[in-house]
Amino acid sequence: MTKKELAKSYISEIKQILAQARQKAYSAVNTDMVEAYWQIGKRIVEEEQSGKERATYGEEILKTLSKELTKEFGSGFGTRNLWDFRKFYLAFQEIEIVHTLCAQLSWSHIRLIMRVENKDAQKYYMQEASENHWSVRTLDRNISTLYYHRLLSSQVKEPVEQEMQEKTKEFQNDKLEFIKNPSVLEFLGLPVQKGYTEGELEQAIIDQMQKFLLELGKGFAFVARQQLVRTETQDFYIDLIFYNYILKCFVIVELKTQKVTHQDIGQLDMYVRMYDDLHKTKTDNPTIGILLCTETDKTIARYSVLNENKQLFATKYMPYLPTEAELQAEIERGKQMLKLQQECEKP
Repeated sequence: MTKKELAKSYISEIKQILAQARQKAYSAVNTDMVEAYWQIGKRIVEEEQSGKERATYGEEILKTLSKELTKEFGSGFGTRNLWDFRKFYLAFQEIEIVHTLCAQLSWSHIRLIMRVENKDAQKYYMQEASENHWSVRTLDRNISTLYYHRLLSSQVKEPVEQEMQEKTKEFQNDKLEFIKNPSVLEFLGLPVQKGYTEGELEQAIIDQMQKFLLELGKGFAFVARQQLVRTETQDFYIDLIFYNYILKCFVIVELKTQKVTHQDIGQLDMYVRMYDDLHKTKTDNPTIGILLCTETDKTIARYSVLNENKQLFATKYMPYLPTEAELQAEIERGKQMLKLQQECEKP
């Protein structure tokens, strides 16, 4: 074996040692986390059963518990998550099954499986995801495309199985997916951010836009950056969130470094509606969404407001929001700053 081959083998062995160590560390954390969530769900159900009016009493329990846990342990314990813990216990009340789930599946896997109503299908997805090491995205796609039911109704199953494997091949290639699991970071009390997926261009423009809005002098106060919002099946990250104390509303800013699509517009609308459901109080006005898009030859800015009250938007909101021209100028400034920085770093 040549020196080059020996060095390559040596480096490969060390990489394998680290990869295995990371996987073991994640498995240990995941096991404790999933069992803890089951135990929390169990206690919630037990406490509900001791209440006189279970529906109202249960709702108050979750609100109070969420507030106290968030205060001491950070994010990850909103009422929606606590409801999932409760649902987890009710779905799998045998501790032996839970120990099996803890050892083989992540909390993200379990949340997806719990949404399957058919018990046979639920058992199938649980077994297949475990035995075949399905990634979360593979499991999500198979549930969404009714993979189990299509297999049952197919006399020849091989083409269905081959299609699934081909369609999910890229999902299975992300060996570091487990490290990026926001549920684990929340459980450990670590900051949940999306920095590992941000490109330099996006980072430069978001930096510039954050500074610009705060210096605009029209009531903007910074709230969060790359904030995690969670649906029943997916995790999303909002680029920038502000609160405008003049308009008395939240302002969401989303940036796309490619051409805007109808999916982007739909996603922004979802963010606006979710933020209103989760954070808007009775004294707040509807959340505003600003969608920015940068392309090689054109910059686009789009506004969105819940309920589409055009008159309210035109007469009340516009005087305090940056104009499309101002937003375009800031995007271009962000591009130029990145370009200048890159030129300065050249040897």
